[in-house]
Amino acid sequence: MSIINRVVLVAGASKGIGKAIALQAGKEGAYVIVNYNSDAQGADKVVTEIGTGRALAVQADISKPADIDRLINTSIARFSKIDVVIPNAAYVPLSDVETATEDQFDMAFAVNVKGPWLLVQKSLPYMSSGSAVIFISSDLTDSSTLPPQLFLYISTKGALNTMARSLAQTLANRGIRVNAVSPGPTETDSFFKSNTDGSSRMLAELSPFKRLGKPDEAAAAVSLLWRPESSWISGQIVKVNGAAT
Repeated sequence: MSIINRVVLVAGASKGIGKAIALQAGKEGAYVIVNYNSDAQGADKVVTEIGTGRALAVQADISKPADIDRLINTSIARFSKIDVVIPNAAYVPLSDVETATEDQFDMAFAVNVKGPWLLVQKSLPYMSSGSAVIFISSDLTDSSTLPPQLFLYISTKGALNTMARSLAQTLANRGIRVNAVSPGPTETDSFFKSNTDGSSRMLAELSPFKRLGKPDEAAAAVSLLWRPESSWISGQIVKVNGAAT
């Protein structure tokens, strides 16, 4: 079985893991909504690679409810339904507990927690039994060593994991599955902005496989969860970190 002709909405799909997820969905025959906030060129490249007849780029800042309304309305006008929702967009402030600002706190929870909730809530009227929600978390939520400059980011991902487990139970009576994929250190622009060359090398050495993960590997885990064959997997946080924990 496959997701041919199903509609997959990926928030934050112009680069990194989101881009890899969108391309994987297109490769498997889905129609893909490529959401982006500021990288229009990157989103357009993803659409071109999938094919303009099967993909649509839509600008929206998922921290803003009005933008989410426009994203959903534009998607439905083009594809009439939504089968898979993947709230991948994230904000990663680099401040510890003493230097973080209230604005950073508010933005982190607006993009990383409120945005995914609203995206799911506003998609639900257009989803049917067999649909899926897949959150993108972080394996730092279970790590014993937490980078102090990422405490806000990690806090939001912890909240997202709880949301995934709660919504999985809430939406089960509608036949909608909810899971989260939790990548470890992965070669993305966001990762390299958060780490020095030295810390990147150290994290690679700490891996049992002696390397960082790749966006395509996170996308492969996501693709497992959207397939109909995974109908009994719900409420799970699936780590994609090369046996790191």
